[in-house]
Amino acid sequence: MRWISLFMAMGLVACDPYNTPVSEAPPPPEPDALDTISDLAEEELPDEIDWERNFPSWYAAVEPFRIIGDGPSGVYYVGTKGLAMYFIPTDAGHIIIDGGMPGQGKYVADAVRKLGFDPAETKILLNSHAHLDHSGGLAELKSITGAQLVASEGDQSALEGGFYLGSEDDTALNAPPVTVDRIIAEGEQVTLGGITLTAHITPGHTRGCTSWMMDVAQGGASYQTLFFCSATVAANRLIGPPQYEGIVDDYRMTFALTRDWTPDVFLANHAEFFGMAEKREKQLAGDPAAFVDREAFGLYMSRLETAFETALQAQTLKYNAIMEN
Repeated sequence: MRWISLFMAMGLVACDPYNTPVSEAPPPPEPDALDTISDLAEEELPDEIDWERNFPSWYAAVEPFRIIGDGPSGVYYVGTKGLAMYFIPTDAGHIIIDGGMPGQGKYVADAVRKLGFDPAETKILLNSHAHLDHSGGLAELKSITGAQLVASEGDQSALEGGFYLGSEDDTALNAPPVTVDRIIAEGEQVTLGGITLTAHITPGHTRGCTSWMMDVAQGGASYQTLFFCSATVAANRLIGPPQYEGIVDDYRMTFALTRDWTPDVFLANHAEFFGMAEKREKQLAGDPAAFVDREAFGLYMSRLETAFETALQAQTLKYNAIMEN
């Protein structure tokens, strides 16, 4: 499989396949990611990839900070410039969402320490989806913290097998295998220390793509906070053969499920997707509600749905042309 197909199928480039006005869209992707994919567009994927050289923003350190919440509680950012990981402290232990790339478990644990918390008190690990840029650090985090991993059935095989579903032979895309301790289904909840997160299975980007939703208190108000998995198509194989069986129906189910969602705070697993840098600047300038934007998610999903239908049509035309020759 060609480099460009593999990278874009995984969402490994911090970009979305649509064009939007500058005033409404997240910032454009870092140029080196797209340039790298163009330069490395080969017929075969090499056995090893220098991820840090090719995608430096995924490894660029960011000082951890609280996104929203009162006192020591709330939601904290413990990711890198390009990869988003989240920390949710409670009196009964802590929750971490996503582990970044392989080897970044320690980075996340160190970020938690910088915030003044003990990573060893983490009780639960959650995962958005089983791609190595979000699941790669989970095994290391599990070893450091002893926490239980909660994930969807649809992504269990890829997490425990350490492979990328649909591209199992491409070992460069492998992540350290990690055992799933609890399978979560649509609408089920994870509760710890008075904090409750509800799982919503939003498949397409992966078979078990899982979005998490919780309420966060700040300044006397409650803010519905969404950690969205993904719905980008990029170069995912939708047909001939599909990345996995049922992928087209899954995407459409996700768009239908999320159509009426209006979270107060929209977060995702790539910082660019929700404009983290700009919102953080507003927060540092004195706006405590800098990350509150009730229109952001709807705009985001509307564009992705259009992009999905466009991609499906293009792939269908290409597939039919190949079959006719």
